[in-house]
This record gives sequence, C-alpha cells and structure tokens, in this order.
Amino acid sequence: MAVTPTPPFNALRLDLSNHHRRQFEFVELKKRRKLSQSSWIKCSASADRPAVIRHRKLSKKPEEWPFHPKNSTVSRRFPIHLTPALPFASSRSRLSSKQEKFFPRCTPRNSGPQSRDTPPKRDTGIANEKDWGISLNEHVNEVGTNEDGSTWYRESGEDIGDNGYRCRWARMGGQSHDGSSEWKETWWEKSDWTGYKELGVEKSGRNAEGDSWWETWREVLHQDEWSNLARIERSAQKQAKSGTENAGWYENWWEKYDAKGWTEKGAHKYGRLNEQSWWEKWGEHYDGRGSVLKWTDKWAETELGTKWGDKWEEKFFAGIGSRQGETWHVSPTAERWSRTWGEEHFGNGKVHKYGKSTTGESWDIVVDEETYYEADPHYGWADVVGDSSQLLSISPRERPPGVFPNLDFGTSPSPPNDDEPELPSSPR
Repeated sequence: MAVTPTPPFNALRLDLSNHHRRQFEFVELKKRRKLSQSSWIKCSASADRPAVIRHRKLSKKPEEWPFHPKNSTVSRRFPIHLTPALPFASSRSRLSSKQEKFFPRCTPRNSGPQSRDTPPKRDTGIANEKDWGISLNEHVNEVGTNEDGSTWYRESGEDIGDNGYRCRWARMGGQSHDGSSEWKETWWEKSDWTGYKELGVEKSGRNAEGDSWWETWREVLHQDEWSNLARIERSAQKQAKSGTENAGWYENWWEKYDAKGWTEKGAHKYGRLNEQSWWEKWGEHYDGRGSVLKWTDKWAETELGTKWGDKWEEKFFAGIGSRQGETWHVSPTAERWSRTWGEEHFGNGKVHKYGKSTTGESWDIVVDEETYYEADPHYGWADVVGDSSQLLSISPRERPPGVFPNLDFGTSPSPPNDDEPELPSSPR
C-alpha cells in the first residue's frame, strides 16, 4: 500500500472545521449592572440591548475538517490546513454607543414586552419545545410606547375552520422610534379532528446596522397516510444576513419518527463571507428493522476559483454493508486532485478495503476487522415522545356525534420563497 500524501490544501486560508462555527455568529451584549431598583421600577438592560456580532479570536493552529461525529461510525480525518475567516465587521463599541438611543435604561415592571432583538445561533439544530416558552393562555390586544419613543404590541387569538380545525396563536413585537431596529415573534398550536397536532414559533428582526434574521421551528403529530402509524416530525429553518458586508448563512433541519422505529434525520446548510462560500448536507435513515443509511457531502469555494470538498456514504444491515467516500480539491487553474476510498464488510470479520487518488496511489486489500455500526438511532421514538409533552397535550375541538373527519393529511404552508436564500448546487 502506497504512502498516503497530504492533499494540497495548505494554500487555502478558510477554516471549515466544527461546522464553520468561527465564520461569524450573532450574540447579545453582556448584561449591564443594575442602576437602581425600587418596589415597582427595575433598571436593567438585559433584555433591552440590541444584538451584535462578536469578533472571535482567530486560531493560530491549523485544524482538520472532520466528519460529523453523529453521522459516521468511522473516524476518518483528512488534514486540511486552514485558518478561520473574519466575522462580520460590525463592532461591539459601535452598537454599545447606540444603546441609550434605541432602548430605555429603566422600564416599569410589567409595562409590556421588552426587546427580543436576538438572532438565532448557527449549528444548534432543532430546539426542544421546552426551550421556546410557548404560552397561549392569555387573550390580549395591547400596544404601548416606551419613554425613548420605541413601540411594542402584543396580541392573541383563535382561528376556527373546517374539519374541526383550530389554531390558537399569539404575536408580539416592537421597533425603535425611528424604525431602524425591530423584532417580531409568533407562536401557535393547531389541531383538527383527524388527530393532527402542531406546535410552532416564528421569529424575525433587524438591528440598526442592517443585520437581519429569521427562524421558524415546528413540531407535528399526525397519522401516517400509508402505514396508519403515529408519526412525529420536527423541523427548524434559520437564516441571518449581515447589513455591512456580503455575508450570511442559512440552515434547514428536519427529524421524522414513527411508532415502529422508522427514523429520518437531515440538514442542509449554506454560508457566505464576502468571496468565500460553503455548503453542507447530511442525512440518516433507519428503517426500524436494522437497515441503516448515512451520508454527508460538504464543499466550499472562493471567487478566485479554488474549490474543495469531502463526502461519504455508508449502508449496513445485520453487519453486512459498505462505506465509500471522496476528498477532492480544484485549483484556480482547474487542476484537480481527488482521493476515493471504499470498504466492503462481509459480516464474517473480513473487510475489503480499496482506493486510489489522482497522484497515483492505490490500495486493494482484505483485512480482519470487526465491523461496528449503530442499527438504531441514539434519539428515537421514545425520546421524541418524552420531549413533546406540550405538543401531545394540545386539546382539539370536540367532534359532534356522527361527524367523521376528512382524512386529508395536509401540512402548514411553507414560508415565502423570499425568506429562503437560493441554495446553489455543488460546484463540481
């Protein structure tokens, strides 16, 4: 077997490790010290501060771009020597100086919803329902103005439709006195006579620097149309854009479960920082009877024409299966390097390993090696049921005697296309 050389990635200076966490991210300003406090006035800026973009300290160590730990049972790492790119250009001091302009320092307790100018964080997946604090018990319709001229509103209601449809909802939001900063939040729960239940939330906002964000999270219980099994589906979409440079990111996560162990999970991600762009897709599929399919595909490019990527796939059932993958790189002059590899697991302790690269290396051997793979998801039907208490507790409208539901398992409409950035295809 020939010695495996290090791929020619040393000239690239973009860090793609750990799902690109160092690319850029939104965070809130730290809480200020309380100025004064009485029995009815609470002076605090903990909820009033606008969100900012934090500059992260650049790592001086070259790092690897590993496979996603939850997607592969094989720990294969290809050394890609890269360094982090810069985050958004917005500075902490610039936003701090505008704090007093847009939000009050002292707000009377229970005066109204405070600013929730908080963008979503990247690579955090699908939040658990208990982290969203959805409360639909109040029936309100209020508006107000704070001392600094910023305004807020809060309202709730209920919509009734055919087939026992009911949607209980609550909305609130606000904006600065000049409209340069604003935020909105909507919560809802839906149900009908078919047994369909849905819980969800949508948030959006922008700050004075032009940074904007949008996210939605949804959890659904329904009966599968073909198998008649109960199914729970969870999803999240998130995006953020910089107002000062050509930068932003988008994520789409989903999870699906049924009562017999069938499970599907996946994510699509996209990001851009000026002349650099990257994509990532991964998926997992468990059929509930021991068959498993997992895959991942990541790639990135710069406007100079440099492109690079990594992908793999594995399929297993009862100890028999295969794994295969490829790592590749294309230079600005269209010079391509790639290495492909594969494994065939026969279930008897023998594994056939093979591979080759464009530099002339190759291998084709059979070794004695124990095959290991996860036949069941680490988070399955029992787990999602235990974490969906608020979804399961939704009470549908009472169905009159002799009335049978129309079993049309439709879902809620998707957000407008304007809310989702176009996801370019692979540059290969």
